[in-house]
Amino acid sequence: MPSSPSASQEEIRRQNLGAVLRHVHVHGPTSRAELTARLGLNRSTIGALAADLAATGLVTEVAPTTARRAGRPSLVVSPRSDRVYAHALSIEVDRLRAARIGLGGRILDLREAGRPCGMSAFDAVGPLADLVRDMERSVAGDALFVGGAVAVADTTRDPDGRIRIGGADEALGAELGAELAAGPGFVAADMADIAGLAEHVRGVAAGVDDFVYLHGDLGVSAGIIIDGRLVRGHRGHSGKVGHMVVNRDGLPCGCGSRGCWETEVGEAALLRHAGRDPAERAAVAEVLRAAADAEPTARAAVQQVADWLGFGVANLVNVVNPDSVVFGGYLREVYAIGADTVRRRLDEMALPASREHVRLEAAALGRDAPLIGAAELAFDKLLADPLNAGVAGQPGTGPADAPA
Repeated sequence: MPSSPSASQEEIRRQNLGAVLRHVHVHGPTSRAELTARLGLNRSTIGALAADLAATGLVTEVAPTTARRAGRPSLVVSPRSDRVYAHALSIEVDRLRAARIGLGGRILDLREAGRPCGMSAFDAVGPLADLVRDMERSVAGDALFVGGAVAVADTTRDPDGRIRIGGADEALGAELGAELAAGPGFVAADMADIAGLAEHVRGVAAGVDDFVYLHGDLGVSAGIIIDGRLVRGHRGHSGKVGHMVVNRDGLPCGCGSRGCWETEVGEAALLRHAGRDPAERAAVAEVLRAAADAEPTARAAVQQVADWLGFGVANLVNVVNPDSVVFGGYLREVYAIGADTVRRRLDEMALPASREHVRLEAAALGRDAPLIGAAELAFDKLLADPLNAGVAGQPGTGPADAPA
């Protein structure tokens, strides 16, 4: 791995340890020979790094089950998914989810509960902590907890039906950490940011350094990744693309403005066009299924939403100039059905220099994207400095030790 000329040998070693661990975390079991070729380090260096990581309990090294060529086989380095884990939480529009995810991205356990209308993100701390404690009862005593993260939907509905705009708050992670007595702590981020990160690491945008992930539910928000880095903005509240004004004669928006993009492409817009109650979220799946089966009213409703979806995407493409736009949440199904309409509107409005290379794609990770992305955030400190992250070598220090 490249390093600055002034970097000390110890700094270089730590960077290289992180590079090896990150590679097997993202790509799975990899032989020492493959690591040597992919990371540009010599065999002896890779061997020493892998041995250090194995000694700390972060990876295992075993001989391959089948030898492909003569000579001593190259040991295979694998992440200790069963031992090293993070807690990934999501506060969604109508549900709370908690997962224990092992190094390597493997979901080890998953729990969920309903989120009543009007429950704030801070009100969800107690129920989420209960889900975590329930999961921790089955964790082995030598397991290593590295930290946690929570994805937060930025739009909720009050009991009276009004839409409330919110999102992640930096104090939320601290409160979760305090509730669970979790030493490494929790990070909080908006749903689209975290789901976009998941698609970047493990989904359809893996290897794409410039893309926009669009998440749709009650509202619409974006995770924007530029040069391989998530654009967070001030206090982490970038990506509120649902509040771009696209129709000055449009409907009032929950944010207080009028004609915002999410009033034209959010779930309520689909239901309105299909002649259904905009507050009846359960009907969204019904309308999408009917549209996929070519039922005329449902199909027309999806096409109207798809046209406005293409309108907003064209503006984003002109501003950001991404290599890819990925549709997630309920917008994944809208795009799957109305892709031709989205592309046609994009072709009409986007600048040729931006349109000619951009790909439109449906998200690959589905409903688990926020949890997978939350785990990636939680693992980041460990992957950056495996032996000095404040967690390695400290088994049994996770929320399992917190009082129930």
